[in-house]
Amino acid sequence: MTDHVNSYYAATANRKDARAPLQGAITADVCVIGAGFTGTNTALELAERGVKNIVLLEAVKVGFGASGRNGGQIVNGYSRDLDVISKTYGESAGRVIGGLANAGGDIIRARIAKYGIDCALVPGMLITGFNARQMRGFEHHIKSWNSFGHDQFELLEGAAALSPHVASQRYAGGLLDKKGGHLHPLNLVQGEAAAFESLGGTIFETSPVTAVDLTTKTVKTAQGEVRAKTIVLAGNAYLHGVLPKLETRIMPVSTQVMATEPLGALATKLLPSGVCVEDANYFLDYFRRTPEGRLLYGGGVVYGGQDAESVIAKIRPLMEKTFPELKHVRIDYAWNGNFALTLTRFPQLGSLTPDVYFSHGDSGHGVTTTHLLARTLAEAITGDRTVYETFAALPYFPFPGGRLLRVPLTIAGSWWYRLRDRLGV
Repeated sequence: MTDHVNSYYAATANRKDARAPLQGAITADVCVIGAGFTGTNTALELAERGVKNIVLLEAVKVGFGASGRNGGQIVNGYSRDLDVISKTYGESAGRVIGGLANAGGDIIRARIAKYGIDCALVPGMLITGFNARQMRGFEHHIKSWNSFGHDQFELLEGAAALSPHVASQRYAGGLLDKKGGHLHPLNLVQGEAAAFESLGGTIFETSPVTAVDLTTKTVKTAQGEVRAKTIVLAGNAYLHGVLPKLETRIMPVSTQVMATEPLGALATKLLPSGVCVEDANYFLDYFRRTPEGRLLYGGGVVYGGQDAESVIAKIRPLMEKTFPELKHVRIDYAWNGNFALTLTRFPQLGSLTPDVYFSHGDSGHGVTTTHLLARTLAEAITGDRTVYETFAALPYFPFPGGRLLRVPLTIAGSWWYRLRDRLGV
């Protein structure tokens, strides 16, 4: 593939940049692999710190992978709640990591303002609950986050409290995150790439990496190579067959998204305040309205990263269950994409050698955590390793069963959580 998938984001992208592939042998101070949120922002952070001669390699186009296909929701925190992090990794690590739970969203907003990135940023994010158990979970969430000084949440109990935000009869209540929000993710990452180039950085597209020599710090592509002082591996779920040691740490997971035709006044009726929504189930649905009045609806996962046979067949019943009014609307776009899941559901970053870094496995919270971890990598490369060492010290666990059995074993484990969602316990 040489261009973006046929998505709503690709069709409404502000930029249609086409950059040349890498040809021949070059040198760099830093070579970053993967021009999604992690790679692009690591390169931009380094350029902002005065690092020169930074090369960013992208297999297809900037934002081709999960960064340009996701739900576009600014979901603060991680795929594990803050008190779970402290219990699992210790109070010291928990305080550092928990204290940074809003940092990714803060970085995004600051970056949009600094570089004038037009990506349809809208504030507000709502998590909806179906039952009493989930509502109790929201109360616990507020208490946990408040203990870290994060006080942006409002508990909404009952349909009347939800009605200013979402017109659906499915929910018992919700949790409003006033520091959350949503945006056009492809326009964001493309704007960040342009900002990097404005600071002197170089991006090569259609340059898939074929090999990385850790000893000589040489990155090879089909038509060229980069010999660098420092390498950053940011391919996430799309870095196939280059460094198998990293691939054992993650599982590619496909998620599906679709966008309706423009709905006119109905879009505002369904989502009056304009906040984005996701539910509190283990296999969650998420949705929001776009500036043109479309409903963008996503959900479901396919472990192993295989494409769903039909995105619309998989997602449309979920949308119609939430909004029966949409039973006959036209679907204009439907697409899927892979994100990287870790066994702990917590992102991993570290190094393979003293000058070869990696970051991956944001496990469904990639819009925000990629920005935080990109800053963390840039800080480490330029000498401030405080936050980096905290993340890098967290234990890593491979998926049981290796590459052959990790998918069926993960599916088996997920059945328990699906059953809990259905029973409301």
